Order: sequence, then structure tokens, then C-alpha cells
Amino acid sequence: MQWKTDTYAGWGRALTATGELARPERSRNITAEGPAIGNRRSYGDAPLNSDGKATDMSRMNRIIGFEDGIVHVEAGVTLGELTRIYAKKGYMPTVMPGTGFATVGGAIGMDVHGKNHHHAGSFGQHVTEITLRTADGDKTITPADDTLWRATIGGLGQTGVILSAKLKLTPISGGQMQVTETRAANWEQHIERLDASTAPYCVGWIDATAKGDAMGRGIIEEAEVTSGDYEAPKGGKKVPLDAPSFALSKPIVKLFNTAYYNRVPAEGRTVNRSFEQFFFPLDKVQDWNKLYGKRGFHQFQCVVPTNQVDALKAMLNAIAESGLASPLAVLKRMGPGRGGMMSFPMEGYTLAVDFPARDAAKDLIKELITLTAAAEGRIYFAKDSMATPAAIAGMYPEQTDWADAVNAADPDLTFATDLTRRLNLRGAK
Repeated sequence: MQWKTDTYAGWGRALTATGELARPERSRNITAEGPAIGNRRSYGDAPLNSDGKATDMSRMNRIIGFEDGIVHVEAGVTLGELTRIYAKKGYMPTVMPGTGFATVGGAIGMDVHGKNHHHAGSFGQHVTEITLRTADGDKTITPADDTLWRATIGGLGQTGVILSAKLKLTPISGGQMQVTETRAANWEQHIERLDASTAPYCVGWIDATAKGDAMGRGIIEEAEVTSGDYEAPKGGKKVPLDAPSFALSKPIVKLFNTAYYNRVPAEGRTVNRSFEQFFFPLDKVQDWNKLYGKRGFHQFQCVVPTNQVDALKAMLNAIAESGLASPLAVLKRMGPGRGGMMSFPMEGYTLAVDFPARDAAKDLIKELITLTAAAEGRIYFAKDSMATPAAIAGMYPEQTDWADAVNAADPDLTFATDLTRRLNLRGAK
């Protein structure tokens, strides 16, 4: 492969790496000399390898085959592309995160979840086969290869370079989403309506600036596939420059959140939306991460058990009092489904909030991580850029088993990343 030294970042842009990158177009050219990366939609340092090599898999984006609802794809194929191709044929990816730019390889490595986790589980639970390139050659694994499989799903790319995978798609009977939007006036009502939802897809937008009686207010979106022609996404707007620091100042964010909350009538409403509008709403704004300015942003995302809802309320109260939150804050009810030893989901509630990269945000995120640990929850490595090894101790009960498995598969730490080193996930070696 041809290597070129470059400086690159994750989606949050607050952390960067300088190292050698290669962008192969054929699997035969890929060498197991460093971790694989995709479109770098993980927010922190999960896709970074400072002073080392990394293989950019974004050009490995071919569809190899399709039969009986199972699609065989190279690792660089994006979930948005799969949606565009197969929605017209009566299928869609079973699990989709908040961006269609996520690659299949990245979705497996992070075992991503979507707005239907309470029904469908995580992405890795719908994968039937994975082909890895390791220092010892290629390995094709299935769920029958229990230890290596569960170390690979949600395994942060540490068992080898994912070359291709087979995914089980979901049959659909239409090309539109019927979305019912309902206001939640406060925290208690927000949780109550998430718990009561029986819709296939459900997500809550939360006003993380609201205080007092309005704390926790937001909008619950419940959705299902409905009839209608699939609409291909249109060209979106582009953010050409880094926004000035005042663009996401406290008064502006508060004003925006109030307007966004009031856009839904008090009695609620039901509308039809395209798949992309519902699943990937931010993708219509290219480079939206530039809205946070040149310093970038951090995201905090945690999940806590259902009996720790008061702990989550305490986190939201700390966020509201800080005045640091952006308009992007999401609350979801999660089910128990998870595909691997280091997969993020657990039965409970997940809260995700973006913060501009300011000094005060670092202290707040550290406080939120401490509250998460005390609530016996866990943070999401796809979003994290601030945690320490001590802070996450015990969050992932199978971490030791996972470390044993990946260290056996990769004894020379070839696939280690800035994230795995920062958090000492694989243990001291």
C-alpha cells in the first residue's frame, strides 16, 4: 500500500492525530500494519492512531452480493448507500445510527444502535459473517466462533481489519416514515412517554437548557415505515467555514431550543418523512461539525439502568445549570440487545449531549462520567474523548475477557488506537 503522512481527526475535531494513512481500493492491497478507519464519524479518538499507520477503508465500498435478504458488502460501504440501493427493492438496514455516513466496518466495530434498539437490538446482532485480515492472514468468522466473534462486534477494530461482512436486512412494505411528534413538558413526562411507547422507532429530543419545572422538556418522535415511494436524498447545504465562538453561545442555544420545542403544536402532530429525514436528519447539512468552531466539540453519551433514572435527571440538571449544552441532545429508551463483549447498550436510558470544546466543558464531562459510574452505567466509546482508565473501571464487565481475546489475536498491538491506549483497554503490555 502507499502511505502518506497526514493530520486527521474524528468528527468532533477536538482531538487529532498525525500519522501515515493509506486508502486502498482493492482488498488484495491491504496489509495488516495498523488499525482500519472509515469515514471517521466517531467523535473522539476511536479512529485515530498517532505516530502510527491506519488504513482508510472508505474506498472499499463495493457490494459483493445479495440473496434472500442478506447483503454481502465491503467494509467501506455506508449505511446511507445501503438504504438508497435497497429501500427501492423492499429492504433496509435493520439498525441505523444517526448518520448515513457510518461505514459497515465502523458500525460493526462500535456495535452501533438506532432509534429501534428497544425492539431490534444492536447492529452486530444482525451481522451473519465477517472477514478479517490479521497479521496471520484472513479469517472468516460467524457467531459460531463465539469468543473471536464477540471480541470483534463492538470490539473497536482490535481483532483485525474488517474486509467484508454479511448483513441481514429487514423487509419493508413502503418507502416513507410516518412520524408522530408529541411534546413532553418536563422530565417526568418525557420518561413516562418513552416508557409507554410501543412504536417500532422512538427517540426523544431534549432541551438541555431548560430548568425548574420545565427541566427535561422535549419532543418524542415515534415512527414506523408506511406506504409511499422512497425519496432519494437531495443535495444538502454545506457549512463552508468554522463558525465564530458566539454562534453557539448560551442565549442563542436557549432561543433556538425554545423555537424548536414550540414548532410542534401542543396537541402533537403526525407527518410523513423520507427515510433520510427521519434516520439521518443532520446529514443534509454537510460538515455541520464546523458549527462548533475551529476548536471542535465533545459529546458525552451514557446509558444507565432503568432503576437509575434519578441519576440521569441529576446529570441533566448539571448540564442545564452549566449553560454549556448545544441544541443537540437526545434521550432514548434502550433494550437489552448487544452483540459483543464491549458493546455499549444495556437495558435503560441513554442520554447524548454535545458541548463546544471549552475548558468548562471538560470539567462538566468528567462530572457526568463520575455520575455514570456511580449509577452503574457506561459511556459510549464511539463518542468519548475525555474519560480516564480509572473513571471507566467496572463499566464493561467483560473487558478482561475481551482484552485476553484481542491480545491473543493481535499480540503486537498492531491495531491499537489512541482510544485504546488512553483508556488502557487492552491492559498494560
